Amino acid sequence: VQLQASGGGLVQAGGSLRISCAVSGVSGGTFNRYSMGWFRQAPGKEREFVAAISRSGGNTPYTDSVKGRFTVSRDNAKKMVYLQMNSLKPEDTATYYCAAKSTILTFTPTHINEYDYWGQGTQVTVSS
Repeated sequence: VQLQASGGGLVQAGGSLRISCAVSGVSGGTFNRYSMGWFRQAPGKEREFVAAISRSGGNTPYTDSVKGRFTVSRDNAKKMVYLQMNSLKPEDTATYYCAAKSTILTFTPTHINEYDYWGQGTQVTVSS
C-alpha cells in the first residue's frame, strides 16, 4: 500500500486549504477495507492525530483543536482521502501525513501506533 499526500501550501490565517491523499497498491474493492487517518507534525513537536475516517466514511473522529474547522472525507471509487481545512490558524502549521490501516467494520484508529502505512507528508504553512 502506497500513500501520496499532496495539496499543501502557504495560506493566510483564516484561509482554507484542501489536502489530498492518493492510495495505490490496492484495488478499489480493497481500499474500502482501510480506515484512513490524518496526522501532523510541527517542527520540534511529536506527530499528533488530526482526523480519521472509517471504511464507509460514517465515523469521523477529530482532535479537539480542529473540530468545526476541518472535515475529512473519502472517495472509495477513486481511492482518495481528503482533509478540508477552514479557518486556518498559525498553529495549524505542520507537515501533514496520511495513514492507512486495514480494519473491521467502523473501527477508526486515532493513535499513531495503530496505523500500518504512511505517506510522505505535505507541508501546510499558515501565516499570521
